[in-house]
Amino acid sequence: MTPDRYREIRTAVIDAGYEHDIEWAQNVKAPVTSDDFAGEAIWVILCSGMKEQIARIIHERVWAAIKAGKPVKGNVLGKSGKAAAIDTIWHDRESLFRAFQESNDKIEFCRSLPWIGNITKWHLAKNLGIDCAKPDIHLERVATYYGTTPFSLCADLASVTGDRIATVDLVIWRACNLGIINSRKLGEL
Repeated sequence: MTPDRYREIRTAVIDAGYEHDIEWAQNVKAPVTSDDFAGEAIWVILCSGMKEQIARIIHERVWAAIKAGKPVKGNVLGKSGKAAAIDTIWHDRESLFRAFQESNDKIEFCRSLPWIGNITKWHLAKNLGIDCAKPDIHLERVATYYGTTPFSLCADLASVTGDRIATVDLVIWRACNLGIINSRKLGEL
């Protein structure tokens, strides 16, 4: 992808009303509190395997349960593994946050959390302030189309545009999410 094409896509994402997402990605920092840390982990768990727009709806119910002091498991997400992971992360948030702060390999630390896998570890790391790309299906398809990897695609575009790697990732993902880029029909890029 050329830098000019990336800039066109970035403008289309902004025009679609998602400039706040880009600003967030450009400025995301490491969490300051254990609640912030747990909140990001919970968000990534909710997003795994579902559209972001659906995760937002469920997210509100999850936080209502947490604020009411109720477990998510059995109250919001049934008896699923996701629910158990969310309850564990919220319950253990202080010790997990300390361990994250002390970790020398924060991305692999993310992988050690319940319900966080080899792809979602990158999503969580990105949300925790690490400047990286998440090689999800959309980014994989786009990178493959251009004969590169998601990591190289984002790093290369970041180096010439001034955006963070995480921002490039978000712009391409959001463009796919909104249909600005059809990652299944990449010949149209």
